[in-house]
Amino acid sequence: MTSAVAVRRLPAGTYGTTFAEAFADLCRRAEAPNLHMAPAAVAAALNFGIPSEDVVILAAHEAGEQRLLGLWALRRTRSFHSGFAPVLEAPLVPLYEVSSAPVLDRERAGDVAVALVQAIVEAPDLPSILKLPLLPMQGNVFAAIESALAATGSAITTFERWQRPMLTPEPGDDAERYLRRALGQGYKKRMQQHRQLEKAGTLAFERHRGANAVAALEDFLALEAAGWKGRSGTALAGLPRHGAYIREIVGNFAAIDGIRIDLLRLDDALIAGGLLLDLAGQSHFLKIAYDEDKARLSPGRALAIEMLRADFAAGRPFQLDSGASDRVDPSAYPWGERQEMANAIVALAGGSAILPRLAATARLRLRQWRDRGPR
Repeated sequence: MTSAVAVRRLPAGTYGTTFAEAFADLCRRAEAPNLHMAPAAVAAALNFGIPSEDVVILAAHEAGEQRLLGLWALRRTRSFHSGFAPVLEAPLVPLYEVSSAPVLDRERAGDVAVALVQAIVEAPDLPSILKLPLLPMQGNVFAAIESALAATGSAITTFERWQRPMLTPEPGDDAERYLRRALGQGYKKRMQQHRQLEKAGTLAFERHRGANAVAALEDFLALEAAGWKGRSGTALAGLPRHGAYIREIVGNFAAIDGIRIDLLRLDDALIAGGLLLDLAGQSHFLKIAYDEDKARLSPGRALAIEMLRADFAAGRPFQLDSGASDRVDPSAYPWGERQEMANAIVALAGGSAILPRLAATARLRLRQWRDRGPR
């Protein structure tokens, strides 16, 4: 018989500065660590301009114990995206984060999920609607959430759905075996293209962590700014507030060895780079950039192949979440697994979420109309 699960709310500022070790320990016990709910990420979100009083940190633990069994970071908000209804939204900064799911101890996922949802339902000051635009719809974490919603009389509605590329090795895999399985019939063509890049000059892969990642970030930002994002004004180097947020994320996670920047050079010239959170065997992409002049050689895919080789060579368990949105073609990545994702809205405890649902429906129809283009 499992012991009761208690849930407490942590002040955002306190959580952001004092729970790094407890969160890392929880991630090691979690099936699907959501690294964007780490204290380092919450601290960066606060400095990005999210008011601390709007951030709700729910920490689950066994009654009388301090060890974390679950963690959910949400944000109170109200905007046209919610139909101007008050909602609790996760993640805090959807533009740069990859998942709305809480972090749950794999051995206690079911009762922890119930306790977290029940804590929201019973809190008189919290909205009765959850807005979860990046919710994984498969796996034990979603099953636990689904059961918790049923147990509390809550209803979930999903809108956009898409398949996100993931990298989840099987026992006995090495880089070559994994690539053959993941690329399937495209293996020969893709690897021929990779060999063309290797023949074009001296190809060098670099992995930077800790303080080295902080320094390598400037090379990554320069590469991004040199491409179409720089020309369109959307590169991080041209957006001071967003650039400051990414620099803080990198600095905060570097302090706990939770960030890495992977770079690919051809004859010493940088041709591709990836910025990833990397903690407890789980990696989440934040950004990727590549040299558009080398597009015919697919430097972005080449980077992904070299990353995969380096991960297998390290000899430790690992998973990778591409963070790809519904606008990204999954076949662009050499990763064979797929995670079904959805934009989800939850009406808690028999309540109504009509306004957020109407807003989500309107957004979906507008996107469909734009995709059709002029007739």
